[in-house]
Amino acid sequence: MDWRAIGMGLAFAVMWSSAFSSARIIVADAPPLSALALRFALSGLIAVGLGLLYGQSWRLSARQWRSVAIFGICQNALYLGFFFVAMQSVEAALAAISASTMPLIATGRGWTLFGERIRLLGWAGLAAGLLGVCVILGARSTGGADPLGLVYCGSGVAALAVATLTVRSTGSGGNLLMVVGLQMLVGGAALLPVALLTEDHHVALSVPLVLAFSYTILVPGLAATVVWFALVNRIGAVRAATFHFLNPIFGVLIAALLLGERVTLLDLLGVAIVTGGILMVQLSRAGEGTT
Repeated sequence: MDWRAIGMGLAFAVMWSSAFSSARIIVADAPPLSALALRFALSGLIAVGLGLLYGQSWRLSARQWRSVAIFGICQNALYLGFFFVAMQSVEAALAAISASTMPLIATGRGWTLFGERIRLLGWAGLAAGLLGVCVILGARSTGGADPLGLVYCGSGVAALAVATLTVRSTGSGGNLLMVVGLQMLVGGAALLPVALLTEDHHVALSVPLVLAFSYTILVPGLAATVVWFALVNRIGAVRAATFHFLNPIFGVLIAALLLGERVTLLDLLGVAIVTGGILMVQLSRAGEGTT
């Protein structure tokens, strides 16, 4: 893996992990699915507009449209939808930790469905990553975490794994911003009827809500998704997915700094184990071509 890919992965992880804290602020003052649908609409329109400005086209192949639809529904509507609902009762740090288990699911499906080759050191690294997550998750779940919220998080992670493996076949074909914008619009369209039918649309307008919502649109919503697509196209879905193991590191730190959430010794131990697991996975991939 080259240094540019590592830099992209780290940037993605920081932006993606920060979304859990900003989402926690949003759902405190606004209905989660309605806020998410609006975010997708605005982010999608911005991305499509920028794509048109740079001469990109929405004339995609049938395979690309199918992948964009699946990605928009699985990542945007299902993954983020479940997590936004969960974060009404689950701390941002715990949500970030839950999301970091996604590489295990993506790796298993990549191996069984696409014949992805994982070396022994890679499997050991993934196991270490899971162990680190379990250390953190176990301590926090016994501290009174909402069980239904954790179920929502687990459902969202499963949907994210499907999206991660689907993006490998999207192929932006020079239309990266357009593809990103379209999959956001798909996610927003899928969430809108559910939000209209199930939610009370009272919003407690506040400065933190406006700032968090604006940040979520531009940074984790738009910039992180563009970086993610570029990273997967560069190094493949399974290797890119390992950067989600950084979610507990950045997610816990950002939540502690921004929201004042607690950081325990078990959190730090889990983070250390997760970091070692990431290193093992990346070393196991050294010298392999991109997928």
